[in-house]
Amino acid sequence: MTDDSHDNVPGRQRRRFPEISSRAYEHPADRSALVALRRLSGFDTVFKALSGLLPERSLRLLFLSDSVRVSDAQFAHLNDMLRDACYILDLEKVPPMYVQQDPQPNAMCIGLDEPIIVVTTGLVELLDEEEMRAVVGHEVGHALSGHSVYRTILLFLTSLAVRVAWIPLGNLAIMAIVTALREWFRKSELSADRAGLLVGQDLQASMRGLMKIAGGNHLHEMNVDAFLAQADEYEAGGDLRDSVLKILNVLPRTHPFTTVRAAELKKWSGTRDYQRIMDGHYPRRGEDKDASVSESFRESAAGYADEVRQSKDPLMKLVTDIAGGAGDLGGKLRDTFRGAGGRGSDDRGAGGRGSSGDRGD
Repeated sequence: MTDDSHDNVPGRQRRRFPEISSRAYEHPADRSALVALRRLSGFDTVFKALSGLLPERSLRLLFLSDSVRVSDAQFAHLNDMLRDACYILDLEKVPPMYVQQDPQPNAMCIGLDEPIIVVTTGLVELLDEEEMRAVVGHEVGHALSGHSVYRTILLFLTSLAVRVAWIPLGNLAIMAIVTALREWFRKSELSADRAGLLVGQDLQASMRGLMKIAGGNHLHEMNVDAFLAQADEYEAGGDLRDSVLKILNVLPRTHPFTTVRAAELKKWSGTRDYQRIMDGHYPRRGEDKDASVSESFRESAAGYADEVRQSKDPLMKLVTDIAGGAGDLGGKLRDTFRGAGGRGSDDRGAGGRGSSGDRGD
């Protein structure tokens, strides 16, 4: 890392969040799933009982033997960031952290009994100090939310699906679970991005980090506003065919696309929820046992409804129009697939069907 990478380091104290519950920053869909799982008696115990089948001990030995453990003596600046992130989010036990030789920029938090954080050399070399601080906070957020358990299960099942691909229907059953876990994990990434912002408390650093993950270490060639404009174009562009392709493109991924993550994080940073956390008003860990499952699901449903209403995606706009009582469903589908919403009024005159077509663009 060059000396000019420290130009972005803000000279200020960061706010700390004593006893903060992960519910404070979790995405509604992520939060509702985790609250339900936590309230199921013995759920985590059953999952951890699978440790005999899962290669967790092997993973720990592998990282210990073939990676560099972060400490005061090794990657001391990362060790300082890790301890600082745990202090800010009030995570009592600092998880072990390893640096793994891999040119691909990546980080993960895994483990059943205790979380382990792993970052690659590609990521360490790519990001400046404040960008890296957001990533470390992101992974500590995963640890605080208990995501490492389910992430480890996902990694195991993904590997298992490859091994049993030759068994008729066996792979289908496993991939159904993997697909559901991936959908949850994509939402959990949005939660962890929020945790990273709470730790770094520097929105621009979080934006730069995501932009570099997408475009490499060419910051002088990139622009945050233009990058966010890509997210708007991605969401609003095309017709229903593009909406279907977006769904198919994201299905095999564990992470949302970087432009989408950046847009989601920027949007959350402007909400009242974020400001309340920064002002010290947030749910505490001691209240987690009293968290209402039904209330969490209602919040999740409301969150999805707002997401659909505010979305510019053609499929989501169609859903909104149908829910709002749009009259000609067949014409609406035809026009949206053809991208002919704007032409509908010319072809059919100024009647109600033409107006419906205009809303499909």
